[in-house]
Amino acid sequence: MIDKSGKILVVDDNEDILFALKLLLKQHVEKITTLNQPEEIPDLLTREYFDVILLDMNFTKDAISGQEGFDWLGKILELDPKAVVVFITAYGDAEKAVRAIKSGATDFVLKPWQNEKLLATVSSSVKLRRSRLEADELRIRQKEMSAVMDQPFIEFIGNSDRMHEVFNTIKKVAQTDANVLILGENGTGKELVARALHRSSPRRDEVFISVDLGSISETLFESELFGHEKGAFTDAKKEKPGRFEIASKGTLFLDEIGNLTLPLQTKLLTAIERREVTRVGSNKSVSVDVRLICATNNDVYDMVSNSLFRQDLLYRVNTIEIHLPPLRERGDDIALLASHFLKIFSKKYKKTVKGINAAAINKLMHYSWPGNVRELQHAIERAVIMTESQTLEPDDFILATPRKKAGELEFESFILDDIEKMVIEKVLKQNQGNITQAAQELGLTRTSLYRRMEKYGF
Repeated sequence: MIDKSGKILVVDDNEDILFALKLLLKQHVEKITTLNQPEEIPDLLTREYFDVILLDMNFTKDAISGQEGFDWLGKILELDPKAVVVFITAYGDAEKAVRAIKSGATDFVLKPWQNEKLLATVSSSVKLRRSRLEADELRIRQKEMSAVMDQPFIEFIGNSDRMHEVFNTIKKVAQTDANVLILGENGTGKELVARALHRSSPRRDEVFISVDLGSISETLFESELFGHEKGAFTDAKKEKPGRFEIASKGTLFLDEIGNLTLPLQTKLLTAIERREVTRVGSNKSVSVDVRLICATNNDVYDMVSNSLFRQDLLYRVNTIEIHLPPLRERGDDIALLASHFLKIFSKKYKKTVKGINAAAINKLMHYSWPGNVRELQHAIERAVIMTESQTLEPDDFILATPRKKAGELEFESFILDDIEKMVIEKVLKQNQGNITQAAQELGLTRTSLYRRMEKYGF
């Protein structure tokens, strides 16, 4: 019995042959399409996929050379390199059969055919097509997984109360397929949380695909996420599966989702709701099964209030929210992370740097880290590279110092809480108490700003 899902295309100029094949095959396949004009092949193949193409070798009356069939075989393989083509002809010989296989045909069937033999040929051809597609998908997935494995991975660590809350949430959520939205400033480790969720999930043995939505142009959005067919646009030299297809059965991490325009948010919402995508240049939908994790450093609730982010999309992606605290709110984690990065980069650069002295740690503790953990990581790496001693000193760390402009505050205290309180007070005055504008200028969410205002008694 032939695979019921097989889709077959028969191309022959003899209507009796087309009728006979349709009558025979329709009992065994999902769909059978017939053409009596080979000129219609290119247009049809741009609109539809076929598992097997049964192709006549001669279309001109009295022709027996089979050259027309070979010409159309070449055009079919150009349109679909993975096509499975079986020649059918009344003029067969060993030489033509050998040439057919060398030219890319899968098999060679003689007219009149034996029904059982033809059915067996079509059945094996359907299986060959499926195996080719699966092998191609596997190569793509292995390539993506290799790229992930080759990336330097810094272990996600922390010992502060805020981070223990994050870890506990990850443990509770990881075993589910619930969509997760990770909120936090740039450099706080949102992708590390996503990877931790994936590693602890039932999908851990499948692929983890990360997409930076902030780096994808609006014109390439659909192609990157949903894929495209060959010839769908000028640079589409070959078909390409999108990130949703590649990540199917695994985890898809969409970073910077808050950067999407409203039209792109609509397209993303449709794919999430239907659990299927349609490649650019195709009208055929493909089912996908992904565990979706999204992240942003934007205040999406404020964006919803200002009609910049779809509320229905927010509900779809934030079944669970994980809020990552900025490094300045993580207390002793600064020293813990500094020690962790020191070990990594000492080994990487083959340096015998054994520690960071107390004065240097104090300097790191009193810095605001606007770039969060990522900035600390780079600071330690730079210090390890440049130092000539076995212990890092305060002078080994060149930390960013904002240039003082006219009207800026002069800080009499260098206690971090005092500085933060004065900065918040000044920014609130400059924005006439507008919480949204002040939070945006400070690089905070409104919730974080409210929390600080309560802390300092504003």
